[in-house]
Amino acid sequence: MDVRIYYEDTDCGGVVYYANYLKYFERARTQYLETHGLSVSELIQQGTEFRVTKAELAYRSAAVHGETLKVETTATADRRISITFSHVIRERTSQRLVVEGSATLVAVDSQGKIKRIPPPILQALNISADAPASN
Repeated sequence: MDVRIYYEDTDCGGVVYYANYLKYFERARTQYLETHGLSVSELIQQGTEFRVTKAELAYRSAAVHGETLKVETTATADRRISITFSHVIRERTSQRLVVEGSATLVAVDSQGKIKRIPPPILQALNISADAPASN
């Protein structure tokens, strides 16, 4: 997924404000799910929501106004309980590494109670239901 950096994305030093990378990760996860045929809205209507339980970021270089970043996303599962989305952000033209990170999410029902990730979701993401796998 590409992200163009606008002035509003930057801090007073002219670089991307650090918390915005979490927003870029969220957008990339949503697009990743959609690319695999899963609509967040439809999942919610069917009784499955996702909640972030852990997020990590490692800043490697500064991104600035006017650059375009490329967000690459992969997914792995842990015993059908959680999905970890790993993200690598690079400057699109130079391929300079900007940020690496991940977010671990659990599935919850409409009351917010943790539940197993439904098998159709794991199947759509090409993740094995029996053991951790990489996509």
